[in-house]
Amino acid sequence: MNNIEATLFLCFFFIFSSSHVHFAGAKQTAGNITASENPFTPKASLIRYWNNHINGDSPKPSFFLSKASPLTAVDSTRFASLASTHVLHTRHSDFCSAAKLFCFPELANAHSVDKHGDDVSFAAYSGKNFTNYGSDRLSGADSFKNYSGGDNIAVDSFRRYSRNSAGHDDGFTNYAGEVNVADQSFTTYATGTTGGSGEFTSYNTNANEPNGRFTSYSDKANGRSQTFTTYSDNGNTGDQTFTSYSKNGNGAPNEFSGYGTGSNVVITGFTKYGETANGANDSFTSYGENGNVPVNDFKGYGDGGNGAVYGFKNYRDQSNIGVDSFSSYAKNSNNEKVNFVNYGKSFNLGSDNFTGYGQGNVGGNVSFKTYGQGQSFKVYTKDGVVFAHYSNNVSSNGKTVNKWVEEGKFFRESMLKEGTLMQLPDIKDKMPKRTFLPRNIVSNLPFSSSEIGEIWGVFGAGENSSMAGIISSAVSECERPASKGETKRCVGSAEDMIDFATSVLGSGVVVRTTENVVGSKKKVVIGKVNRINGGDETRAVSCHQSLYPYLLYYCHSVPRVRVYETDLLDPKSLEKINHGVAICHIDTSAWSPSHGAFLALGSGPGRIEVCHWIFENDMTWNIID
Repeated sequence: MNNIEATLFLCFFFIFSSSHVHFAGAKQTAGNITASENPFTPKASLIRYWNNHINGDSPKPSFFLSKASPLTAVDSTRFASLASTHVLHTRHSDFCSAAKLFCFPELANAHSVDKHGDDVSFAAYSGKNFTNYGSDRLSGADSFKNYSGGDNIAVDSFRRYSRNSAGHDDGFTNYAGEVNVADQSFTTYATGTTGGSGEFTSYNTNANEPNGRFTSYSDKANGRSQTFTTYSDNGNTGDQTFTSYSKNGNGAPNEFSGYGTGSNVVITGFTKYGETANGANDSFTSYGENGNVPVNDFKGYGDGGNGAVYGFKNYRDQSNIGVDSFSSYAKNSNNEKVNFVNYGKSFNLGSDNFTGYGQGNVGGNVSFKTYGQGQSFKVYTKDGVVFAHYSNNVSSNGKTVNKWVEEGKFFRESMLKEGTLMQLPDIKDKMPKRTFLPRNIVSNLPFSSSEIGEIWGVFGAGENSSMAGIISSAVSECERPASKGETKRCVGSAEDMIDFATSVLGSGVVVRTTENVVGSKKKVVIGKVNRINGGDETRAVSCHQSLYPYLLYYCHSVPRVRVYETDLLDPKSLEKINHGVAICHIDTSAWSPSHGAFLALGSGPGRIEVCHWIFENDMTWNIID
């Protein structure tokens, strides 16, 4: 008997010597365990835990049990042992695969595409590592069309791509569109090139968590043009960074058109963009337009440049709030011109910070035509800056602002009446498919900001990678102090979720979610309505997914709510197509005035109740009727 088998034997002996549950080879069905399936799997363990901790009258929901880990009993014990001795990182690939976790593929081991001499069209490609691809090419063109489109996880690496080429064109069309969690890295892309062009069209459109890194992109390029058209349009969160972009370039025009239009909280950072460039001509047209809280950081942009022209037209126009920072922008430059046309005409006032803007600019000028933000200029050049129309006025009306909040995402309680026709929002789960980890594994994994490096190691996340950012963001949110009246906990095992729900509500609980996604993004008719707990105000525990390698839920107690179940009917046939669960928050006094619910419905904190549906794979726990 080896060590693993011995460990398993002892575990099973202690489990069942103290339990009244007996098995003779078992299979699990709808909350029970019957013959023919191993009784020692994580799912079998979860069923026993439910039986011991939840009131016997509460039904065992199949959707909840389906989230149990798929690990075998042997693998569960093996990985738990590795986690307890802090060496699980040595087997992170095996761990991710066996536990069905969300981990980025290792591009170092992925297919690399070698140098080539002919024009190439890549259609429907994904997950490739393009290193030294197109280097030293003379003329020609490469086309990436529908590349990584529709993938769940799109991870691509372009290193030293088109480096030192001459007259070589690159086209990225419909690149990584409609993907869930995109991670693209362009490092020393087109460095030292002469002529040619790079075009990104419909890049990361409609992507969830689009993350792109452009490092030393077009550095020392001579006369090469770059265009970004409809880049990250309608993207959801995500982070785009441009570091040393077009640095030391000569006569290299860059155009950002329709960048981040309609996106939701996309962060973009431009560091040392166009630094010491000669004769650059960059334009940002409709940049961040109609966005919801766009965040842009321009640091050292155009510093030391000579004869450059930068134009911002309709920049962050019609957006909601938003935060921009321009530090040392066009500082110590020579004969540079910077023009802002219709800058920041937001519906809700954002935050701008211009520090060291245009300082030391010799012979150039900076002009603002219709600047719509508050006075936020610190230490900027007093000469050569022209404000044609400076305004602090922002306008707001519910109909216009509502475009940043999907129709039907929030609604009033009065809508939950039989016969009401209403819009159902997109209730489909956009997260990568994952499962819980067994408690004996997750309890031995690091999970705090002080251990962030260890967490990255367990899941093979490199420093500054998108996965590292995803992990750090989730941990940070879990460590955020609870709001007034809120009790919260992040859980990575089903047992931990049961413990939290029962600690708040007691053992007589039931967990609910919307039955399916039929009717999503369509009109539906409200059918029969069931008012949970008689329609009285009650407490609930709501659990929402967080993006993380394993299934992680942010659970929090929600006081003063009313919960409803209702049939959802097809508007034409009036046949039942779904069974929805909705929760109405009666007390919204602690909510932010900029909360999407108030943008959609009007009003403000504490003045109205707000209802929303429980989306696919989210859930709410309530006291059993």
